[in-house]
Amino acid sequence: MALPKILDNALDTLVVPGFSRIGYLVRAGQFDPLDHNALAGKTVVITGPTSGLGNATAHQLAAMGADLILVGRSAEKLERTKNELVQSLETQKFHIVVADMGDLDAVRRASQLILESTTTLHALIHNAGALLKTREESPQGYETTIATHVLGPHQMTTDLLPLLRSSSGRVITVSSGGMYGATLPNIAGNQSPEMSPASYDGTRQYAIAKRIQVTLNEMWAVREPQVLFAAMHPGWADTPGVQDSLPAFRRVMKPLLRSPEQGADTICWLASRSENVDSGKFWCDRASRTIHRLSRTRKSDTPEARGALWLWCKERITP
Repeated sequence: MALPKILDNALDTLVVPGFSRIGYLVRAGQFDPLDHNALAGKTVVITGPTSGLGNATAHQLAAMGADLILVGRSAEKLERTKNELVQSLETQKFHIVVADMGDLDAVRRASQLILESTTTLHALIHNAGALLKTREESPQGYETTIATHVLGPHQMTTDLLPLLRSSSGRVITVSSGGMYGATLPNIAGNQSPEMSPASYDGTRQYAIAKRIQVTLNEMWAVREPQVLFAAMHPGWADTPGVQDSLPAFRRVMKPLLRSPEQGADTICWLASRSENVDSGKFWCDRASRTIHRLSRTRKSDTPEARGALWLWCKERITP
């Protein structure tokens, strides 16, 4: 039985209950258990699998039978994660691909290795992320947060489309509720998605990147009807990223933060779900959510801004 819509909406509207452990526990009481045979024999690519949400997701997907391709920056951490998986699930295949998702050259090389290692691809999960305190640039000269969350995933999705199309696959993007406060930059109106050094704020830049992710998710769904696209936010989870980047927030909210496993639940549900998942939607706790809560963000989301954003991404990646 589904949670009454009025209660679900109230949790979401009040933010703290909805995004916290409270919201998850109330809603999870209505969840069906994840099917532990749903992904048997299916290949899933996940970026950022060595800690936090990504690590919890990798372990759960493996427990559901998936063969995993683990993409991350550190060969040592990837090997450790792979060994953890192999020790508990010796019958499945686990491969590692070393790549920084903010380095477009590395992403292209990673995509090629993936194309060479499998003939089918059930799901591509964009989870790797970065929330920086000071402005940094990628090897190609792009602001690192935008490179990691927007351009790198756009490149890998484009590269792997042949596999995704032929497999009727899906692309799942791990976004954030933080995007609710960010407007969509209108690049056609000279609003760069990359904050300048003079005005840089890492938290705001992160929110902009997350806003762009959910917008591109909707646009991909229209352009690629053979592939299912889904973006989601995991609520407020207690991960190493939060501990390092938002220590004050963690100190105040720690009793209410979700576990990584709770935050990862909807990712795994989306990866295994075969019905009632419409392409292009934004999800939290197994239900689709609006991508706008504020009138100013809704007003910024114009066809002109969307078209300029797509072109901006397209011009910066290699087809």
